[in-house]
Amino acid sequence: MRLTLVQKILWGTVGAAALAFVWLLLWADYRVDQAAEGEPAFRAAFELTDHTGVVRTQSDYEGRWMLVFFGFANCPDICPTTLSEVAAIMEGLGDDAASVQPLFVSIDPERDTPEALAGFVPLFDDRIIGLTGTPEQIAEIPETFPIYFERIEEAGAPGGYTMGHTSHLLLFDPEAGFAASWPYGAPAEEILADLRKRI
Repeated sequence: MRLTLVQKILWGTVGAAALAFVWLLLWADYRVDQAAEGEPAFRAAFELTDHTGVVRTQSDYEGRWMLVFFGFANCPDICPTTLSEVAAIMEGLGDDAASVQPLFVSIDPERDTPEALAGFVPLFDDRIIGLTGTPEQIAEIPETFPIYFERIEEAGAPGGYTMGHTSHLLLFDPEAGFAASWPYGAPAEEILADLRKRI
């Protein structure tokens, strides 16, 4: 079957959009990797609402290591897998877990209200804090953190869309300085061993 000119143009547009999306994800991951070298390239800075409705900033976790992941509650695979890894890490830390605060920061403010996060985040570990904010607050996140996210229309997804996003797990030191990152799929044992050396 031969494609019409319009079909060729549409397929070309879809292909170009897919390539651009993959490039942006790789670029965001590259920025995280580059930031991991030398002195802290940036510090955590945020003012968001947690899943109990309390406004939080990085100062609330001063003196503790912050393990931060950006994602969304309707994520079908990457986010629940990473949160399960975080739960395993916290369990593996034993008494040292008190010095680490895991944070799940939503990049989907339209669906991820505090109430929605309250029904999602504790499913993995009750020590993980879910954070969300207004669309304006969430849109400002890439100005502070080297991450990328994008809304992607998808008819079969809840609300008719899904989110593409950077999948690194980020670590910040007790002064909120960037300390390390691990790509999606890094084994919990590897992350745990690294954390134990640091704390």
